Amino acid sequence: MSTGQSSSFMLRDALAYIEANFDKTVSLAELADLSALSVSRFATVFRQQVGLSPYRYLCGVRVRRAQTLLLAGVPGAVVATEVGFFDQSHLARHFKRFCGVTPSRFLSNAKGMG
Repeated sequence: MSTGQSSSFMLRDALAYIEANFDKTVSLAELADLSALSVSRFATVFRQQVGLSPYRYLCGVRVRRAQTLLLAGVPGAVVATEVGFFDQSHLARHFKRFCGVTPSRFLSNAKGMG
């Protein structure tokens, strides 16, 4: 029995759901239901397969989308709510955790390279 493959298959719908609904509130219970797992089992399998908790993965998706919007010239306050963060400081905190720089530093670095 190949648990790695079956676990990845079970997570496929949850990962697709996160990618499609990153800008909304995504609950662990919803993701577990999509994967036909209990909430605790889902969290364990997700971390084993993806290497991050479901919440950290969701934040990473939001930060990547925020990068795209920032580069397109969308103001930070708008970006924060567009990608599902509570406010600009919430965005900045997660952005710095994932990227190592603040959104404004990211933008100035990107403009310096262009």
